[in-house]
Amino acid sequence: MERAALPRRLTWQTGTVVSKTVETPRVTTIAVAIQDWPGHRAGQHVDVRLTAPDGYQTERSYSIGSAPEDAYVSLTVERLDDGEVSPYLVDELRPGDEIELRGPVGGYFAWDNELGGPLFLVAGGSGLVPFRSMLRHHRASGSRVPVRLLCSARSLELLIYREELIKLAADDLVDVSVTLTREAPDDWRGYRGRIDPALLAGCRHGCFGA
Repeated sequence: MERAALPRRLTWQTGTVVSKTVETPRVTTIAVAIQDWPGHRAGQHVDVRLTAPDGYQTERSYSIGSAPEDAYVSLTVERLDDGEVSPYLVDELRPGDEIELRGPVGGYFAWDNELGGPLFLVAGGSGLVPFRSMLRHHRASGSRVPVRLLCSARSLELLIYREELIKLAADDLVDVSVTLTREAPDDWRGYRGRIDPALLAGCRHGCFGA
């Protein structure tokens, strides 16, 4: 009887921070170079482990925001005031520092061009991170799969990847819609309010508003 293949054992690796990009006042994207990175699928995540001088360790999982084709692994982290890991990653970590990562992890929420489509992606806040990986992979792979993205943010200023989303929306195959739940510019022509069945039913064409 043929035995099923055993899953690959994940080990901790050391990555070097290449750059940090401020997305919003509380959200930062961290680009990490990992020498023996095995590659990932769009939509996967990694575990990040921090070790204190007294030996105390803690870890958290973060979605990968970069495409498999990108030069570095990017993690977009939202700072939580009561968090053990995110305040250090957002406020203290500097280019040249090293961090421990394990992954990539996950396969049920991953997408690559071979799977086809169409795709309808719905996200709020930092839930947009794995979709950015998919959108980047979509562009880098030359995919012809039609994509519709509906994302929610409290305000336009708090929409992560805002400029990148605007550029991606210029692709005829990518339809990007944004809904703002709290504050909107006076000239905003996009959606308002939280994502609900009515908004999903009425989402027909991408709109960034102003």
